[in-house]
Amino acid sequence: MPEFPFAELAVVERNGFAESRHLGTLVGLDADGRIALRLGDPGTAVLPRSATKPWQALACRRAGLHLTVEATALSAGSHTGEDRHVAVVREVLAGAGLDEHALGCPVDWPEDEPTRERLIAAGERRSRVRMNCSGKHAAMLAATVRNGWDVAGYLDPAHPLQQLVAATVAEASGGPVTATAVDGCGAPLFGTTVHGLARAGRAMVLGDEGSDARAVADAMRAAPGFVGGAGHVNTEVMRLLPGVLAKGGAEGVLVAAAATGQAVAMKVVDGSPRATTVLALAALAFLGVDTAPAAALAEVPVLGGGRPVGRLRLGADLQAALGGGAA
Repeated sequence: MPEFPFAELAVVERNGFAESRHLGTLVGLDADGRIALRLGDPGTAVLPRSATKPWQALACRRAGLHLTVEATALSAGSHTGEDRHVAVVREVLAGAGLDEHALGCPVDWPEDEPTRERLIAAGERRSRVRMNCSGKHAAMLAATVRNGWDVAGYLDPAHPLQQLVAATVAEASGGPVTATAVDGCGAPLFGTTVHGLARAGRAMVLGDEGSDARAVADAMRAAPGFVGGAGHVNTEVMRLLPGVLAKGGAEGVLVAAAATGQAVAMKVVDGSPRATTVLALAALAFLGVDTAPAAALAEVPVLGGGRPVGRLRLGADLQAALGGGAA
C-alpha cells in the first residue's frame, strides 16, 4: 500500500474492462489561492522531479544568470534533444567558457524520435548534451562560473547554488524542503508537498512584472518548444492555452498554473504520467480556466492492433469531486 493517502484519479478501460487504475493525490487552487479541489492529502510529501526545473531556473537567475528567452525556457524545461535545443545548450556553456564535457548529467539519446533515428543512422553515440536535462545543467554551470563557485562540485547539495535552489523551492512552495535526494540527471532534488507545488506554480505566474519569477514563467510560455519539443505534451498545453504554465516530472508529477492564478499539482502513485495532462485539464476547467482549445489532449486512446479499443477516463473519486462531470 502507498505510504500516503490517495484517491482514484483515472481509469484505463480496454473493451469496456477496467484494466488499470491510477491512484494519487491532486490539489487545485482557485484564483485566490484557496484549495478548491482536493483529492487525497494536499500535504503529501513528494519528490517533484523535473517539475522542479522552473525553480532551479529561477535560482540560477537569482544568482545573476540572465539568459535569452529560449535559453531560460530550456533551463526550466525537459527538452527532447532536437538540434535547436542542443545549439542553445552549447551557447550557454560557451558563454561561461565551458563545453559539453563539463555537463554532469548522464549520456542519453534524444527523446525526439526523428532526431534519435537520424543520429543512430549516422553512427553517433549517446551524449550528455542530448539528455533532456542538459539545459538545466548548462544553466547551473553558467551560474556557478558567474559567481566564482566551484564548478566541479556544482551538483553537491551543499554547493552554494544548490543551497539557493533549496531556498527558492522552500520560498515558492511556502513550506520547508521535505526531503533531499538525487534526481535521475544527477542533480540534487528537493522535496515539497503537492499543495506546495501548486502554490509554487501559482506564485510563479503571478510574479510581479519584471521579477525573476515572472521572467522564467514568461520565457516558458513564450518559447514552449524549448520547454519540451515538437509534440511534447507540456509544449502543446502551453501552445494551445496561452498564459498557462505546465511542467511535468518523472514518476507521475505535474504542475500547471493559469495566468489568472488557478493552479493544479498532482502525484500519481504508480509513477505513470499517461493520465497527468488529462487530469490537469479537467482540474483547470473545474477551476474556471477555458481549456477547450486543448480538448484533443484530454483524449488518450487505448489501442488494440493499432486501433482504439478503449480510453483513459477520470476516476470515480475525481468525478465526484468535480460534481459528477464527464466520465
